[in-house]
Amino acid sequence: MHLAYPAVLSALLFCTGLYGVLARRNAILVLMSVELMLNAVNLNLVAFDVWLSRAAEETLHSGQVLALFTIAIAAAEIGIGLAIVLAVHRNRGTSDIDRLRDTAEGHEPDGPDGDASGGAASAPRSATEKAEATA
Repeated sequence: MHLAYPAVLSALLFCTGLYGVLARRNAILVLMSVELMLNAVNLNLVAFDVWLSRAAEETLHSGQVLALFTIAIAAAEIGIGLAIVLAVHRNRGTSDIDRLRDTAEGHEPDGPDGDASGGAASAPRSATEKAEATA
């Protein structure tokens, strides 16, 4: 098999994953898109390892070893990421990334026009009022 076929498939998978990371609002779908991108990298690693092992006399299979290492890191990443998403979903009731912006200290949820819900009419709150609101 020619090297172009897995390389093109890997590029398509990576672009699909990149689109999913940039366009999705659900945190679980973003994690799935990151996994798709990592699988595209694994496909490239294995394809180039096979291609280079045919040309060289010594075969180290370093691309396959790196692919296994990437799979192990991806498993740890998805475990920790899914645990964080589930904990946030329990506390907030949503896994929408745009709605999770208000978790930052002193950040109020957006109103319908994109400004803070009080707009220019509300006076800025003092530090003690902010501390009481977060407590």
